Amino acid sequence: MEFQVDIWLRGDNHATIEVIAPIPREPLAWTDKDIVVVLEEMLRALERARHPEAMPDRPVSLRGFSWIVSPFEAGGVVIALELTLGAVVAGPFNISEADLSGRIERVIGAQRPTAPTVH
Repeated sequence: MEFQVDIWLRGDNHATIEVIAPIPREPLAWTDKDIVVVLEEMLRALERARHPEAMPDRPVSLRGFSWIVSPFEAGGVVIALELTLGAVVAGPFNISEADLSGRIERVIGAQRPTAPTVH
């Protein structure tokens, strides 16, 4: 499945669009692994927009960003991620807001370290 991402970098007055195609299934059939890939590819697209020379398979951590699933006016929902670097929005996807939000929350929660962190 291909989907579009809109990318806004902090300090720029325009958005860029990229199409990525990492998932073989439609959103209703996404597994937790598929959602991890979607989020990682969104983050990589944002990184490539700022640093085109970045390695395409650079490791990604699903921590340190804000996210939301929102209804799209033409139907479906979009996933929006915001970081200090900028924001990236993917979609629309044909899945309910509550279902996709729950799946993303579960996936991101599973990425948290289990050992206590000492600062």
